[in-house]
Amino acid sequence: MLTQEEKDFIRYWEQNRDRRKKPLRQFLVGIPIGLLITVPIVISLKSGWDKRASMEANSTDFNPMVLLVALLIIIVFTAIFYQRHKWDQYEQRYRELLSRQGEN
Repeated sequence: MLTQEEKDFIRYWEQNRDRRKKPLRQFLVGIPIGLLITVPIVISLKSGWDKRASMEANSTDFNPMVLLVALLIIIVFTAIFYQRHKWDQYEQRYRELLSRQGEN
C-alpha cells in the first residue's frame, strides 16, 4: 500500500516527466548549480590569494577568452549533468512505486 505522499509523487511525475527531460529545461534549471562551482573559481582568481594563479592571470600569455569558455563549459556540463541525474533518480523512484502499486 502506498502512502499519500507516494501517490502524489506518482501523479506529479506522470504530469511532469516529459517536460523535465528536455535538455533546454535541464540547462535552465541547472544553471545555479553550475554557477555554484564557477563563481568560487572566479573569486579565487580575482582575490589574488594564490600567487601563482595571479602571476599566470597577469602574464602576457593569459587569454581571458580561454578562461571564459572553460567556465561556460563547466556551467553547461554541470547544469545538464546534475539535472539528468536528478531526473534519473525521480524516474527510478517512479518505477519502483509503480511496481509496488502493481503488486497490491
